Amino acid sequence: MDRIDGLAHYRRQFVGTEAGAAADPFVYLDGNSLGRPTLASLGRITEFLRHNWGTRLIRGWDEEWMDLPFRIGDELGRVALGAGPGQVFIGDSTTVLLYKLARAAVDYRRVGSEPARTEIVLDTDNFPTDRYLLEGIAAERGLTLHWIHSDPAGGVSVDQVRAAIGPQTALVLLSHVAYRSGFLADMRRITAAAHSVGALVLWDLSHSVGSVPVELDLCDVDLAVGCSYKYLNGGPGAPAFGYVRRDLQDVLTQPIQGWMGTRDVFTMGPGYHPADGIRRFQSGTPPIVGMLAMQDTIAMIGEAGIEEVRAKSVALTEFAITLVDEWLAPLGVTLTSPRDHAHRGGHVTVNHPAMRQVTTTLWEHDVIPDFRGPEGLRIGLSPLSTSFVETLEGVAAIRDVLRGVLLGQAGLAPGTGIAPGFGQSGAGSGR
Repeated sequence: MDRIDGLAHYRRQFVGTEAGAAADPFVYLDGNSLGRPTLASLGRITEFLRHNWGTRLIRGWDEEWMDLPFRIGDELGRVALGAGPGQVFIGDSTTVLLYKLARAAVDYRRVGSEPARTEIVLDTDNFPTDRYLLEGIAAERGLTLHWIHSDPAGGVSVDQVRAAIGPQTALVLLSHVAYRSGFLADMRRITAAAHSVGALVLWDLSHSVGSVPVELDLCDVDLAVGCSYKYLNGGPGAPAFGYVRRDLQDVLTQPIQGWMGTRDVFTMGPGYHPADGIRRFQSGTPPIVGMLAMQDTIAMIGEAGIEEVRAKSVALTEFAITLVDEWLAPLGVTLTSPRDHAHRGGHVTVNHPAMRQVTTTLWEHDVIPDFRGPEGLRIGLSPLSTSFVETLEGVAAIRDVLRGVLLGQAGLAPGTGIAPGFGQSGAGSGR
C-alpha cells in the first residue's frame, strides 16, 4: 500500500522520516492533535531568524509582516478551505478567534430594525473550549443556550439542528469534524437550515482543515475558525485562522478592538475606526514567527491537491478500521467512529475500559495515540506524514498492550503486560 501511494513521497519531507535519516523511533498516531514538523520549516525558521528578523529588524513590518496574515490566509483559503481571497486571516489562538466571531455574530442581530435574537444553538459533545466560550458569551450578553444532545459516538445531524433552531436563534456553532468520534457533519445542509430561520453559523474546522475538503464559499458559510497545529503542522501554539464571509465583514463588529484592526494603524488617534474588510478582525500584533511553519504544509496541500489528500485519509482510516475489526474487536474493543467514510473525518476512535492504561503504556514504548475520556483511544492519521506500515505497527501495538493488560487483569504474574514481540505486525516490521 505504501508502494502504490501517490502521496508517499511527502512523508520523507517531515523531520525524522526523511530518506537517509536514522530510523524514526516513533509510531505516531496523533497527527490530529499535533502534526510533525516539516524539514522545509527548519530552513524557513532559521532563515527568518538570521535574515528577515536578524538583519531587517523593524523594517520587516513594512516589507512583509503586516500583510503576512492575509497572504497566508488567502493561500490557505485557496488550497484547503474553498474560500475566495480577502476572507481568511491568520492570528490569535482558536479560543480567541472563536470568541471574536461568536460575539460579533450574536451582536449582529441587535443592530438596526432587526428583532433581538436571544438563543445560541450548540451541542453537548463539542470540544470544551467551544462550549465554555458560549456559556460565557451567553452570560455576558443575556442569551439562552439551546443544547443539542449529541451522541459521543456520532455527531450532530441536520434533523437535530432543524429541531433546535427557530426565530430566536442568533447563532449556531458546531464542529465540522467531531473531536471525539471523527463524525463529519453535513456543512452545506446544516448551514442552509440555519439560514432558513435567519441565524448565522460558525463552524469549528480544527479537525478538518488539511484533511477533509472544505467548501466555505459554496456552502454559503458565515464564519469559521480552525487551528493550524494539527494537519497543517504549524507547531505547538501556532496561531489559528478565521474566515468571515465577504458581505458580513463590514457589518459585524468584532469585540476586541486593537490597534492592528484600525483603518490606519500608525495614526494612533483618539478613537477606534475599524479597517475595511477582513483586516478589521485583527486585534494586536500578529504572531509572525508562529505562522511561519504552516506555510510549508499549505504548499504541500496545494501541490498534491486537497481531494488527493482526502483520498489518502480515507484509505488510511479504512485500513485502520480493518485492523481494528481483525485484531481489537475480539478483545472487546468497539469502534465509535462512523464506518461510512462519507461521514468520517481523518481520525478513528476506539473504546475499551482499559484504554487509559493502554495509552500510558504505549507512550512509554514510543507508540503515540491519544486518549479521550471516558474510555476512547484516538488513532489520528495525517495523510501527508503517516504511512500504511506505521498504521499497521501502531494498531498491532495497541493489540499487544491491550492483550497484556487483559491477561494481567486475569491474575497472571506481573511483567506479562506486554506480549513478546511487542508491536509485531506479522509483516516482519515489529517494534
